Amino acid sequence: MTADAATEVFVTHRNLLFTVAYEMLGSAADAEDVLQETWLRWANVDLGTVRDRRAYLVRITARQALTRLRTLGRRRESYVGPWLPEPLLTAPDVAEDVELADSVSMAMLLVLETLRPTERAVFVLREVFDVPYEEIAEAVGKSPAAVRQIAHRAREHVADRRPRGEVSAAETQGALQAFKRAVETGDLQGLLDLLAPDVVLLGDGGGVRQAVPRPIVGADRVARVLTVGLPITIGEVSAEPVQINGGPALVVRIDGEIDDVVAVRIDDGLITGLYVVRNPDKLSRVERETVVSR
Repeated sequence: MTADAATEVFVTHRNLLFTVAYEMLGSAADAEDVLQETWLRWANVDLGTVRDRRAYLVRITARQALTRLRTLGRRRESYVGPWLPEPLLTAPDVAEDVELADSVSMAMLLVLETLRPTERAVFVLREVFDVPYEEIAEAVGKSPAAVRQIAHRAREHVADRRPRGEVSAAETQGALQAFKRAVETGDLQGLLDLLAPDVVLLGDGGGVRQAVPRPIVGADRVARVLTVGLPITIGEVSAEPVQINGGPALVVRIDGEIDDVVAVRIDDGLITGLYVVRNPDKLSRVERETVVSR
């Protein structure tokens, strides 16, 4: 394959490959490393021997991501405090693709974290990207029959833990605007009116920034943490509504500097999940859009 031809094919599918790697890893930085490894292998392939270039690239990417995922599992065991996926600023049209938005949502990525590496790879490739079992088998080094069993097991596991249902854009926008006002003003009652009784707050400071050390459950406790327990009320606070991972979120700034990202899960007009990322190493993708695709 000539360098120009290899580059053209790779660039054509790059956004797809990034999305595959990101959904398997939950980290944009690691996904980019996987793409580098994929490119190095792709550049040495004879283009004339490849029947389906997209499928071939997806297989390489999945294989590299699976190898990295096994390494990351060991690294995350020593992570300081709760671990949350690296948030991505996504374009508004991502939310219009319900399946894509669901698959990259913070809530779903946390569910995928509970799968074993091979289960996660199989689930992502099959359920999100509709890759045939035979091709998945090549990517993960299993027989097609074994892959079918793994896929079935992973689907059941995810179904038991996945977020509730689809949320309308109108109710999401209204709840997010109200949440923004409550965060900016420290309005405790305003927050309580927005939070579901069983709302869950998760925080990730990576040992670098203060964050809640364990999940906070319940409207009263979550509202008090947001208005008192987190240092977001020191200085001039602004909260910008954005799309993070295909869903509603706020980028919170203190005196103009990004302090954290709060991804929001909304069901039936109430907030059921809050994912607060304060680790500065994870905030590089919230000022420019990252393109995700299927």
